[in-house]
This record gives sequence, C-alpha cells and structure tokens, in this order.
Amino acid sequence: MNQSASLQDRGKTERRFPLVRSARVIILVLAASLAIGARRTSTSGQRRDHLTEQEAELVRDNQELDKRIEVFIKVVERRFAIINGVPQPTPKKIKKDDPDWGQPPKGTHAELLGDIADILDEAITNIDDVVRKDEKNSLIHKSLRKLATAANGYMNQLAMLKDKTQNEDELAAIERAFDNAREIAEAGGKLPANEPETTPTDKKKKKP
Repeated sequence: MNQSASLQDRGKTERRFPLVRSARVIILVLAASLAIGARRTSTSGQRRDHLTEQEAELVRDNQELDKRIEVFIKVVERRFAIINGVPQPTPKKIKKDDPDWGQPPKGTHAELLGDIADILDEAITNIDDVVRKDEKNSLIHKSLRKLATAANGYMNQLAMLKDKTQNEDELAAIERAFDNAREIAEAGGKLPANEPETTPTDKKKKKP
C-alpha cells in the first residue's frame, strides 16, 4: 500500500515538472538517507563548506541560471584537478571583468569528493527552484543540458577514482557523487533532441 501511494505521488510530481522532477525525487531520497554523510565535518568537529568563500560569492553574483550552473561546473572541475594532481595556482584576473576564483580549495581527497557530491546536489537544487517558480523559463533546458554533459564526464572520472582507492571515506564520497551525477545525466537525457534555444534576439524578431 505504501509503495503504491509513493508511486502515485511520484507520478504527480513528474507530470508537474517532467524535465527534472524524476531525478530530483531520487536525489532527495538519497540526500535524506545520507544526511549525516552530507553534513561532513573536519577533524575539528566543524561543518565543512563545500564551496570556498570566493566560490560562494561567484554563485551569488551569477543570478542567471545558466551562468550559475557554469560556476558549479567550474568549481567541480577545480576539485577533480586537485585530486588528480594537477597544480592549481591562484587564478589571476587578465581583464577587469574576469571572475575572481580565489585560492584553490583545500582538503583531503575524501573531503574534496564530498564537496563534489554536495556541489552537484546544490546545482540540481538551483535548477529545481527555477522549475518551481517558472517551469517555462528558457534557461532550464540550456542549464540542465550543460550540467548533464558535465555529469557524464564526472561519472567517468569517479569510476576511475573508485578503482584506485580502498579508503572507506573516499569510496563513500565517490558513491554519493556518482549517484548525483547519474541522476543529473538521466534527467538531461530526457530533454528533447536538437531543441532550438530561444535568445533575446529571437524574441525581438517575432512580431504579432
């Protein structure tokens, strides 16, 4: 009986938000079941932020959904680079309007992998929030497509990292990050193929 009711509720949700809701429901279940793991702490007992202060500021500064998703993708890539041993010097601004990414994130591999899982969860939450407010927003498809493309690459990297470690904390973080990336990729796979993007220019050209 409970399973039947759950399926009915999920069906209603998917009909309301067909693009990302099915993936979001699963992510919410995963987040609830792994709430303790999601609230990762450092050795000092303090909660670890999955974004650096400068990264969080960039997220706040980019109010447009597609630009904000690009920030999330960039900060995930920074962590993969560190885990893979790629030197991460402090980025220098070439132009005045270039974003200031600040110091590279620090932490153990397990902490950085946990960051990735939480960043992916925050990214899909941002898309979901826009869907709730305006499901016809033209940036939803564009943003989800970008995130899904990146998520497919993340799954490959996570699979390789899983084969290289036996550390329990790292494996748990990899599993969580992989689950989030997979759900994002599956949601992106449901988008219409070859969908034309609507731009402000296109809207101006359309006259009644």
